Amino acid sequence: MTIISTTIVWKGSEILEETSEKLSIYYDLPNIVQGAMIAAIGSSFPELSSTVLSTILHNQFELGISVIVGSAIFNILVIPGISGIYSKESLESNKELVYKEAQFYMLAVATLLLTFSFSVIYNPAPGKELLGQLNRPLAFLPVGMYLIYVFIQYQDSMDYESDRDKSKINPKKSWILLAVSLFLIVVGVEGLLRAAIGLGELLNTPSFIWGLTVIAAATSISDTFISVKSAKEGNAITSLANALGSNTFDLLVAIPIGVLIAGEAIVNFGRASPLFGVLIGATLILFVITRTKLEITKKESYLLLLIYVGFVVWMVLETIELVSLIGL
Repeated sequence: MTIISTTIVWKGSEILEETSEKLSIYYDLPNIVQGAMIAAIGSSFPELSSTVLSTILHNQFELGISVIVGSAIFNILVIPGISGIYSKESLESNKELVYKEAQFYMLAVATLLLTFSFSVIYNPAPGKELLGQLNRPLAFLPVGMYLIYVFIQYQDSMDYESDRDKSKINPKKSWILLAVSLFLIVVGVEGLLRAAIGLGELLNTPSFIWGLTVIAAATSISDTFISVKSAKEGNAITSLANALGSNTFDLLVAIPIGVLIAGEAIVNFGRASPLFGVLIGATLILFVITRTKLEITKKESYLLLLIYVGFVVWMVLETIELVSLIGL
C-alpha cells in the first residue's frame, strides 16, 4: 500500500507542480514568490492533507504532526543536499533568501513551538506527560504569522515585471488540472496514513514514528523533484526558496488547519520538543551554510545528507528502545 500510495502522491504532485508553474507565469509572479509560495504551497499539500485526514478520520493529530515535522527535517537536510549534488556548480544562495526566507522560517518554528507551549500552560490535559489541549484560538497564532509572511511576499511582487511568454497558457485548463492533482494527493495521503497506522500495529510501535520517517519522506518526494529540477536548470534560488517556503507553510498552516477543522487536539509537548530541537538545529546548520559565501558546496551537501542519516538512525534506536529521548 505504501508504494502504491506514494506513486499516487508523486503523480498528483507532478501535475500540481506543472500547473502551479504555469499559473505563476500567467499571473506574473517573480521567482522568489513562485518558489516560496506557489510551488511551496502546492508541494506541501500532501502534508496539509495528512494533518486534516489524521485528525478527522483517524483521531490521531500526533500522527499528522509527525509527518509534518519529519517532512520539515527532510526538506531542510535532504532537499538542499540532493539539489547541491545534482547542481552543475555550488548551489547558490543570496541575501534575500538568507535574511528573509530562512529567518522567517526560523520564526515559524519558534511560533509553532510557542503555540504548543501555550496549550500545555493554559489548557493542560490530564496525564503524567506534558499534554496540552490545542484549540482554535491558539491555532490562529501560527496562521496569523503566515498571513504576515504572505503580506511580505505580496510587497515583494508589486514592482515585479515579467518577460515570460504566457500566450500558450490556458488558465481554465490549468485550474481544472490543479483540482484533479489535489484529489489524487488526498487519496494517496490517506493510503500512506493507513500504512503508518498498520505498520505501528503490526510491529507494536507508535504510528507517529512511521509518520516521522517513511511517510514524511514519501510526502516530500514532490518537494525534492521540484527543487532538484530547479537546481539542474541553474535556478538555485527557486530550489532553496521552495524548501524553506514549504516548511513555513507546513508549520504555520498545515498543522493548525487540522485543529481549526476539528475544534481541538491533544499535543504531547514532551514528545514534540526534542523533535523541534532537531528541526531548529538542522535549520541553523542550513542557515550558516547558505550564509557562508552564499552557496552550498558539494561537501556541504553531503554533510546535510549525513546529518539526516543520523536522524533516521536515532529514530531506529528509539523504536528498538536503545535510546529514549522522546519517551516512546
